[in-house]
Amino acid sequence: MILANFFNDLFQSTPGSETPGPAEVALAMAYSLVLNLIIALIYRMTYKGTRYSQDYVQTLIIIGVVTTILIMVVSGNGAIAFGMFAAFSVIRFRRTLGQSRDLAFVFFAMSIGMVVGARHYSMAAVILGVVGLAIILLSVTNAFAPRKASHLMTMRLTNDIDFEKILAPILEKFTDRSQLMRVTSAQAGMMTELSYGLQLKEGVSTSEFLEALQLASGNNRVVITPTAAEFDS
Repeated sequence: MILANFFNDLFQSTPGSETPGPAEVALAMAYSLVLNLIIALIYRMTYKGTRYSQDYVQTLIIIGVVTTILIMVVSGNGAIAFGMFAAFSVIRFRRTLGQSRDLAFVFFAMSIGMVVGARHYSMAAVILGVVGLAIILLSVTNAFAPRKASHLMTMRLTNDIDFEKILAPILEKFTDRSQLMRVTSAQAGMMTELSYGLQLKEGVSTSEFLEALQLASGNNRVVITPTAAEFDS
């Protein structure tokens, strides 16, 4: 807020009232850089995946600063704005984003860049504070996480086994919830392959659960995979 007020006091102009001069553009770029560095720090602090990319974080900062430059340059000049729109319409973002939140951070950086470029310096600081705090709180509290870690189970049984009857007591003992997701034929129709979505009970031993499934299947192939996927409502 202090830095934002410094900008407003320094130029003593109403946003959008006149074309910014070189000094204001340079200082606005520096201000945008500071704000986007904070966004990058928030991203790194709250990241929980396994594909963290330094290149992506640096790109966030660059996107925010460049957006500020573009907004300030095209201010009040329709011809330049149209030309830039035509040029940027052919650009494609070719990196595959690891998480959905990565896209949200791209919009976050661009939004801050736009607000600074529009010369709403105090507003940019407020937006960064509110949105940044919300992101940190969502990360710290692990908001909207699944109630329990869920699992995907795949197993094979011979065709002479009534799998619903055999598996019902095992699933009742070891899981809070189960959902049959797929039934397919395997090994030239000699076996049946089942796929289940599961939520294991609290404190259940995965090895005991696996042993019970193998006994029921006649020691055929059983695969249990931890996953963050949720059940259909």
